[in-house]
Amino acid sequence: MRVIIAGGTGLIGRALARSLVADGHQVTVLTRRPEPRPGGLPGEVALVAWDGRTIQEWAQQLEGADGVVNLAGAGLADQRWTPERKRIIRESRIQPGKVLAQAVEQASQRPKVFVQASAVGYYGPCGDEVVTEEHPPGDDFLARLCVEWEASSASVEALGVRRAIIRTGVVLSREGGALPRMVLPVRLFVGGPLGSGRQYLPWIHIADHVRAVRFLLEQEGASGPYNLTAPNPVTNREFMRLLGRVLGRPAFLPVPALALRILFGEMATVLLDGQRAVPQRLLEAGFAFRFPQAAEALQDLLERPDREPRSPSSAREGA
Repeated sequence: MRVIIAGGTGLIGRALARSLVADGHQVTVLTRRPEPRPGGLPGEVALVAWDGRTIQEWAQQLEGADGVVNLAGAGLADQRWTPERKRIIRESRIQPGKVLAQAVEQASQRPKVFVQASAVGYYGPCGDEVVTEEHPPGDDFLARLCVEWEASSASVEALGVRRAIIRTGVVLSREGGALPRMVLPVRLFVGGPLGSGRQYLPWIHIADHVRAVRFLLEQEGASGPYNLTAPNPVTNREFMRLLGRVLGRPAFLPVPALALRILFGEMATVLLDGQRAVPQRLLEAGFAFRFPQAAEALQDLLERPDREPRSPSSAREGA
């Protein structure tokens, strides 16, 4: 396959590119900063500059491509959500989706499949309710953002391009994201549940996330939204307990919700509210998770520091 990844220098994009290249596929990453070469990307990956806003020479890369994966977007939990930061978060998602859809429309030989990133924040806070892809969207900032994010590339469907939407949960990886931030306080004996700890954490191992994206790229009938979360979400309290057990540390010191709201403002919802999201459509399509349980995922990522996590390689393996 020849796959174009927009936003491919982030945590998920790097892992996806490595997996595809390892299996002999051709990968091009669209990035705002092609130089210096981002770490974690194999030398075989071609880097092409784009601004994520306007049609330029990069659009030629879509000609005859097998698939496009749109992962572009500024980090949600990197900074406090000021009005300016909210604008950046929104525009960094909506504009790339629209311009990629325009490039697909202009291509004489259009890609076969378009994978559009989104997040389980689409559903808003849901308490203990089990959330499948049929659940309606919420009405907070993240939910409204995800609705727009998903809609940004919807026009490719009218062009005959198959489109799959990946509503991603909390991706667990040693290389970045949420896990290292959770590990540090536990190692220092000051870790514990956030707020009440009763909120659900819709997690997924990075290897399973990559395999799921590849599965959706390759499955000709796969279209519409898919929750990219492990089939067994756990509460924040249970996750921290498992994390402490794997690290051989106690993890019982709670962080008060009020303190988090004072420190992070509205962004605290990322930490204090969750979704009991399950990957119903992925499972129905025949996808098999390597890491369905949080304990084994954490063991794979944290008990083997001397090696890389198990390779995500083939999307069809075990599926």
